[in-house]
Amino acid sequence: MSTLSLRQGYLAAFGAVAIWTGFNLVSRLAAKSALAGTDMLALRVGVAALILLLCGGLPRGALRDARLWLLTLLGGLGVSLFAYSGFKYAPAAHGGLLLPGMQPFLVALFAWLLAGERLQRHKLPGYALIGAGLALSALPLFSGAGGDSWKGDLLLLLASVSWAAFGVLARRWAYPAWPLTRAITIMAALIYLPIYLLWLPKHLAAASWPTLLFQAAYQGGAAAIVAMVLYLRAIAVLGAVRVGMLFALIPVLAGLLAVPLLHEALTGYLAAGLACVSLGAWLAARQPAAVAAAVPAACGAR
Repeated sequence: MSTLSLRQGYLAAFGAVAIWTGFNLVSRLAAKSALAGTDMLALRVGVAALILLLCGGLPRGALRDARLWLLTLLGGLGVSLFAYSGFKYAPAAHGGLLLPGMQPFLVALFAWLLAGERLQRHKLPGYALIGAGLALSALPLFSGAGGDSWKGDLLLLLASVSWAAFGVLARRWAYPAWPLTRAITIMAALIYLPIYLLWLPKHLAAASWPTLLFQAAYQGGAAAIVAMVLYLRAIAVLGAVRVGMLFALIPVLAGLLAVPLLHEALTGYLAAGLACVSLGAWLAARQPAAVAAAVPAACGAR
């Protein structure tokens, strides 16, 4: 793998991390508005599909590809549907911990189950530090949770499972990032929008125009399209396991940014969690020279 390809992979990964960090903050803002999870998903897939229809539409033969339908259910609908539904019951901060925070472990599991990738020993200290950091960050959040919060946590965990399985399968089947993004987004709209328009409750009229425009732009443009392309490019170059490690940075970064943006308190637990997760992600994402030399050069050309 060339140095240029490796650099591009990391740039794509950190771009996706930045957008997904913002996703947690923007979704917290949406939870305070009149919009429900069903409305958020409609905005996401509707706006994204409209943009992509103007930028090339569905790739030829996409509707006949069973693998694309599975990836659509996992990455185009499953992640968002479970996540937005989970925010109805659980505190929004739980989303950062259960969605990207669980990726290092879930991706490694699915990479073993679906792709036959074995866990490398040099990653174990990184896993341990990431786990410790997430536990520290989660302690004050989950210790005060009660009522129906467990329902939201379960839905958020299902969203994380969907995202991990999607990432591993997308890399294994080696679809190019841009055609795959177009396919799963438009196909998700074909599935969900008729259901939403015919049967689901709608609260769009109760939200202000600035809220609708902002959420539509971020959820349908940045999160659904730009972050997806960057994520797929990153896993093609770096692998789903290494990108999953870097995604462990998101919950603590979102927690830190929530201090000035959402006026949330910065706790000692969060600061300690950031230190542990940052060091753990670096340790687990790095690749010794001996291992890197064994990676086929074709991996970076996917």
